[in-house]
Amino acid sequence: MNRANDTSSNLKLISLVVLIVQTTALVLTLRYSQTQKSEGPRYLSSTAVVCAEIIKLITCIFVIYRNSGYRVSGMLSELNREIFATPQTRSDSLKVAVPAIMYVIQNNLLFFALKKLDAATYQVTYQLKILTTAFFSVTMLGKSLHRYNWLALLLLTGGVALVQYPSGDSPSQSAHHDASDNIMGLAAVLAACFSSGFAGVYFEKILKTSKVSLWIRNIQLAFFSVFGALFVCWLYDWEAISNDGFLRGYNGIIWIVVLLQAYGGLVIALVVKYADNILKGFAVSLSIILSSFTSWLVLGDLTITTTFAIGATIVIFATFLYGHEPKKSPVAHNA
Repeated sequence: MNRANDTSSNLKLISLVVLIVQTTALVLTLRYSQTQKSEGPRYLSSTAVVCAEIIKLITCIFVIYRNSGYRVSGMLSELNREIFATPQTRSDSLKVAVPAIMYVIQNNLLFFALKKLDAATYQVTYQLKILTTAFFSVTMLGKSLHRYNWLALLLLTGGVALVQYPSGDSPSQSAHHDASDNIMGLAAVLAACFSSGFAGVYFEKILKTSKVSLWIRNIQLAFFSVFGALFVCWLYDWEAISNDGFLRGYNGIIWIVVLLQAYGGLVIALVVKYADNILKGFAVSLSIILSSFTSWLVLGDLTITTTFAIGATIVIFATFLYGHEPKKSPVAHNA
């Protein structure tokens, strides 16, 4: 019994560490990759999204291959059975294209947002995805929210508004540039929050209405995402890619960003079943604090003002409050 409890505690601790490291490392390295000084042309974020999705697709296929006893025939048989075998499976597979495209849009928006916002401001603002996910859960899945949830959403919105409030101590010449960057960055994060909320709830709806494994669904997601991301490359960066190559400006930091982007979601999907809402709240809170101090001390792109500190604290509290599950009152039995 004690051994089982120890194992459970160890898994929770590992989950907490993984969630904190993945969340913090991705935000900080992505921000650094967008602001670092480099010789020659800067890397294209649209190509980084493509690389991440290709790595994710290959990884998911390898997992299916491993689960099939390292037999190609077994892997192909499972892929055919789960994706192509019947009109129903083909129809279900096509439905995954919707969240896949939304995730591609979201990822490209987040790269853009971290070009305009410091890591801490971005991370606090991105918690608004809780609000958009709640909205789509109510409208698309018919879920009902407790009064604690509604209060948390109000606090969350107010906290993010405080974080975005201008400090008023910037030099006048750079104030206009900073304000325009903040507006564009905020708009990108808000759009990403809506994309994330819709895609997450839509994908949840697909998972609940079918018995296909999560790994097969991830293969479908990555497959459609690769083509969606390639379309974004063609639409916005085709001339730059033609002139300087697909992997222009890539270095070690960029590949770390790509790997964190590719494996982050898969790792979280594996560990999140061991992490309850309180643990996830701790992870988000510690990640915001770590990002804030790193942005301030190392990257030097954040001035921690009173309004930022208050707003971030409110957002952290709202995150905990939203994950709070009130105890059900005991049902009285007549003697």
